Amino acid sequence: MLAAALMVGTFASTIANTLVNVPLAVITADLGAPLTSGTLIVVAFNLTCAVGLPFAGWLGDRLGRRRVFLASMVGVTIGALGAATAPTLPLLVIFRLVQGFSGALVLPTVLALITTAAGPERRGRAVSWWAAANGAGQAAGPTVGGILTDAFGWRAVFIAIVPFAVSAFAGGWRWIPQTAPRAVPLDLPGACSLALGVTLVLVSASVLGAAGPGSLLAWGGIGLAATVLGAFVVIERRRAEPFVPPKLLAEPRFVRSAVAALCQMFCLTATLLTIPLYVTAHWGFSSRAAGLLVVALPLAMTLLAPVAGLLTERWSPRQALRIGLICLGLAEAVLAVVLAVGGSGAGPMWTIVAVATCIGAGMALTQTPAAAGASRSAQDAGSGTGLGVFNMLRFVGAAMGGAIVAIILGDSPDGAGSFATMAGVCGGTALLALLVTFAGRVPR
Repeated sequence: MLAAALMVGTFASTIANTLVNVPLAVITADLGAPLTSGTLIVVAFNLTCAVGLPFAGWLGDRLGRRRVFLASMVGVTIGALGAATAPTLPLLVIFRLVQGFSGALVLPTVLALITTAAGPERRGRAVSWWAAANGAGQAAGPTVGGILTDAFGWRAVFIAIVPFAVSAFAGGWRWIPQTAPRAVPLDLPGACSLALGVTLVLVSASVLGAAGPGSLLAWGGIGLAATVLGAFVVIERRRAEPFVPPKLLAEPRFVRSAVAALCQMFCLTATLLTIPLYVTAHWGFSSRAAGLLVVALPLAMTLLAPVAGLLTERWSPRQALRIGLICLGLAEAVLAVVLAVGGSGAGPMWTIVAVATCIGAGMALTQTPAAAGASRSAQDAGSGTGLGVFNMLRFVGAAMGGAIVAIILGDSPDGAGSFATMAGVCGGTALLALLVTFAGRVPR
């Protein structure tokens, strides 16, 4: 019952992110705002979620994970109800900020709770359920958002989140054990420099995707982000009680896990954008039909997550991670070939569905061992913020994926070659992440 409550809470926070993707145009039209301003509805959630993730780990240590989880479900509920009743776009964006920060409290807290309850011997299976809930939210979000908008209007999209959040709150209140808070000091300079650096990375990626690779503003923001993050490392090395232990950031197992997770989210975002854009541009599919076509990818992630957990326990997590990245890279390479060849009709359509399923399988085999490795490293280092940093990097990967898609497909969205190039970039990213897995010694 504990696992069920945690998974429902994870699903509620994940689906809150993706539910708005399909009805975005309807929302902006109803509120009398331009479609370009509607992107703030998406950016607001991702920005506060990514920035809040490291603080979620500290809050879990400082206040107790039970309290943080319950507070997150209250925040998800308030954000959903506020968004559903918002009369203007600015108010809607404000409540999306609330949803994003509440979602940030969920991911590392649930991951820490479930791995602690399962113990080292069953960590892989425990993480697989967390991964399955994430995949389910990503799979259900666009489809459910489109169906609810057509049937009841866009406000019903946010109302649908409330029953999941309330159920998770009730289950958490009943089943999550009390944990004693720890007097963990907050390294404010380190925390603020990390938050500012990540904010600059995400904003710069958004600007880069919108303005193109020649944007001086975007590259200036990236340079400033690198400077701020460099200052963060210097600050943390000089602190007796740093916000994020530098030894964790240099620990090979954590680095391998974080890079693999970043790669997985990069490929997930890029692929879920590339395939729908391809089928709408070349085959004339509607947005809803394109969304249904790619649902095989997150669905495969969800269904294969338990299998990935068992394999992570049976093999070493490092070996399982390599298998996942190999499958992901090969599947993305096949997708590049399929998109380059082109064609239309039932044959190519089902080929894309099959390849998307293989990509989802590779992601399932990557996400679970990556999360298992990161959770073990964070627990060994005694760092509650470690899992927050891990999840933060997943959002950075998603932002980078969206920016690269906009750059590669922005100038020639009708050319099949650009779509194939994007899939090839995803395959190359998986290869780079695979090479990182060979860094560091294998423990005896």
